[in-house]
Amino acid sequence: MNPHDLMVEILAVYQKHGWQVRRLLLKPETRAQLDLTNFPDGLRLDEASVDAMWVSRASHGGREAWELRLLAEQPYALFETFETDETEEQREELRGEMEARMREYAER
Repeated sequence: MNPHDLMVEILAVYQKHGWQVRRLLLKPETRAQLDLTNFPDGLRLDEASVDAMWVSRASHGGREAWELRLLAEQPYALFETFETDETEEQREELRGEMEARMREYAER
């Protein structure tokens, strides 16, 4: 499946369950193949060594759930919830750790 169709298919499943796409991590060669015109304005696109999608939604107890989903036909994702009192700096640090774990997984 081509990268665009795969991303649209994966995103449709997440949106069906209330998730919002927040960021895309894309290899330069993948980004060159994608038509991102139908994606939300202001969507953060980061160059990466792995193709993945950050999605989030509200969670129980006022928390916020974030998931990092590998853009591949074989499902693989990392999940974390953030407490309301966590700073954005703390959240970014944890998301960075999750991205590192995703890279390690994808490079195996």
